[in-house]
Amino acid sequence: MTTEIYRDAWGIPHLRAGSARDLARAQGRVTALDRAWQLEVERHRSCGTSASFLGAEALSWDVFARRARLDDTARRCFTALEQQDPETADWVRAYVDGVNEGLAQGARRAPEFARAGLAPGRWRPWTPMGVWLGTHILFAGFPAKLWRESVIRHLGPAAVGLFATDGPGTAGSNGWLVSGARTTTGRAVLAGDPHRFIEDPGVYQQIRLACPEFDVVGLAVPGVPGLPHFGHTGTVAWAITNAMADYQDLYRERLRRTGAGVEALGPDGSWRRAHRHTETVRVAGETPVEIEIIETARGPLIAGGPEGLDGVPAEDDPTALALRHPPRATEELGFGALLRLLRARRVGDVDRALDTWVEPVNVVQAADTEGGVLHRVAGWVPERAAANRLRPVPAWEPGHAWRGPQTMPRAGLTDDVAVMANQRGPAAPLGVEFAPPHRADRIRALLDERRTWSADDMPAIHTDTHLASTGPLLDHLAGLDGLTPQAARLRDRLLAWDRRMDGDSADAAAYAAVRGAVVRRLAAHPAFAPLTEPPAYPDVLLPWLALVPRIGFALEHLLRAEELFGIDRPAAVRAAVEEVAAAPPAGTWADTHRLAPWRARARTPYEPAAEPGLSGDHDCVLCTSAVPGLTDLAARGPAARYVWDLARRENSRWVVPFGADGVPDAPHHRDQLPLWTRGELVPVVTDWTRLTKETAMPAAYATAREAVHEQQVDGFGTVRILPLDPRADAAVIHAWAGEERAVFWGMNGLTEDQVAEIYAHMDGLDTHHAFLVVRDGEPVALLQTYEPEADRVGECYEVRPGDIGVHLLLAPAGPDGARSGWSAALLSACAEYLLRGLGRRRIVVDPDVRNEKAVARFLKQGFVPGPAVVLPEVDLPDVHLPAKNAQLAFLPREVAFPGDA
Repeated sequence: MTTEIYRDAWGIPHLRAGSARDLARAQGRVTALDRAWQLEVERHRSCGTSASFLGAEALSWDVFARRARLDDTARRCFTALEQQDPETADWVRAYVDGVNEGLAQGARRAPEFARAGLAPGRWRPWTPMGVWLGTHILFAGFPAKLWRESVIRHLGPAAVGLFATDGPGTAGSNGWLVSGARTTTGRAVLAGDPHRFIEDPGVYQQIRLACPEFDVVGLAVPGVPGLPHFGHTGTVAWAITNAMADYQDLYRERLRRTGAGVEALGPDGSWRRAHRHTETVRVAGETPVEIEIIETARGPLIAGGPEGLDGVPAEDDPTALALRHPPRATEELGFGALLRLLRARRVGDVDRALDTWVEPVNVVQAADTEGGVLHRVAGWVPERAAANRLRPVPAWEPGHAWRGPQTMPRAGLTDDVAVMANQRGPAAPLGVEFAPPHRADRIRALLDERRTWSADDMPAIHTDTHLASTGPLLDHLAGLDGLTPQAARLRDRLLAWDRRMDGDSADAAAYAAVRGAVVRRLAAHPAFAPLTEPPAYPDVLLPWLALVPRIGFALEHLLRAEELFGIDRPAAVRAAVEEVAAAPPAGTWADTHRLAPWRARARTPYEPAAEPGLSGDHDCVLCTSAVPGLTDLAARGPAARYVWDLARRENSRWVVPFGADGVPDAPHHRDQLPLWTRGELVPVVTDWTRLTKETAMPAAYATAREAVHEQQVDGFGTVRILPLDPRADAAVIHAWAGEERAVFWGMNGLTEDQVAEIYAHMDGLDTHHAFLVVRDGEPVALLQTYEPEADRVGECYEVRPGDIGVHLLLAPAGPDGARSGWSAALLSACAEYLLRGLGRRRIVVDPDVRNEKAVARFLKQGFVPGPAVVLPEVDLPDVHLPAKNAQLAFLPREVAFPGDA
């Protein structure tokens, strides 16, 4: 069976292949075509090489990635997968093969490569695992242990609970499962939305994967095969939320240098040799940075070293930190589950597949068409001392070693419903800090408003804006008296407010302004001053140690506590409401609460006005997270929304923040954004006849440029002849003309910029023109035309009226090399354009006499051979054309089209 690529109306890829392996290869290829820049950024991040083109702002991450040994961990995990599950390892290799096949073509579509001066690299078999690690290494928020340690040191152990909430560096999600007993169809519905930092392109990719074994729709992670988080096979569907489990430990190390290297003090009192080597991190525009990589028996050092953090020897001041996390310790990531999930038919299959899951730890909900449901935790959490979970522990003291994995909890449904929104639930024994219960309580309350629900009803839950965490602040406001008249009016207005963070609400904007002012005043209090001076940890860890976000996300706890370190909270609230009343927000919540996506090397600086205003807030079901006291801009939010209908998969829905295509200005780059902003969903299409079939190609060539000629060639496809864009198409032409087979084209050795300059010069001529020939959207040839009397060829034969000269460069053959009949079909389409479309009488070609293939190709097409001539050398702007022995050939219109007069 031939591998086929289809697209729906939103550009979402639907892939069909003869085997799971071929399908993985197609998934890798289409992802590279749609998301080449995103893939390469993630590959470089996993290797710690992103600063080489992103600059100094990426340096801290690169140093962390190298010190944490992400790429080496990925390699070890892949080696273990090869040994334990060779079929899945081969399936991952096939995905990587597809990425490598599509990267160059995808990079030609993505303008970021040229702006960054970056050429696409080559993916290794373990690169998907590196991408997965890079995406999730900070997912469980181990730096929060540094925050808790600082709170304990400065404010005491009791203060830790005051700040316990899902802070600014933690990802969350909503998910709910409604069994068939509570739906209009009698079959279950799964719905939810993962909350992550919003990136452009998005962190999730809508895709369909079909082969004889399975047919699954779901949300993929670009760079990783399969559908690890969200999928629907037709008979079973699954979805996850972050379990908020604690499964990463930090160890303080005592280190010393010796003549042989570095040693670390272990819990048995002995010094043991640590692994040590150095690496160089390249930084665009700056001097390379050499770093020391050290790994003890606990794990790799992510901060400090033998000289500590501040130059004090680590033996005396053990601030050097080693990170221990399951993939490094066990050489397992859980990729063995990915292929099994695609093959799942019932919840039991999903359950068994996830028994091998490792990282990250998730709460899983699943349902099937036979009424089966599943609500469990999946992942690997170590058994160890309670102190490990709270703060960094001393590596030299016994009692902090790992003792194997904990048993993953399971849960049932309550009143035929399961709700998970990162609150304490089935994963409670595994974690330390969880999200406030507001989102979960609100989802359940909404579901309890009526007995039965349908898939079409679920967006109303996705978009609910009720903010339950307002209570403590509004209670303080209610207790204020003696306010100025304008402050009293603001207080009364907020007390009458419906507590909904709707984008068009001026009351929501006023509440957010008062809340932010309270946060800033609390953060400025001397009681918290010690927390504003974190130790000299790497920059990548500092978001977890920032005081204002910590207070902003824990505000309700801080306001509700019986006592708060002597802080006069009513006075802080009074001052805040007076401040806002004196200068109230001018507009609505959406005027300042706008989307703030992350982009790697954005074309222009972030402009809030260019992104949509949003409803929702951190503790709303519609979780669009700003940082109170710091900014109203929302960097986090629903990275996707989904509704999986087990009665009829075609009634499922989904949406992502931007679109299916990662290329700026492509038709499907931002086409889902208006729907996402409004809370609407895109239909899941499963009928192949409603999809558009295409080959793996840049979609922009298919429709985005106006053609001078378009023709359907039987058995070949749609041929479109497009005016060449010298800059946009330079990478394509440079790649073709630089190959050894194209030596007769005369551009071997030129740079891409030189190629662009040549065609830019040609673009300004009236006598010479260049075109890109596209078949079914894929560039397949470069066509150049010229007026013979204005070219050196005109000096070598008698030019007739109606002659037009032609040069034709064919694209290289595809990976299988099969292209029988291509040249004939292309030449006939070109002849149709030149002779009929332009009304010319005769085509003239002048291939080099040594280019026997080209000569034979023209003669086979009906060209009449002319004389062999010597074309004189000529100098043109930016290029020298040497003398050439050419074989002239001619195709009169009456030969090409015998029926024409």
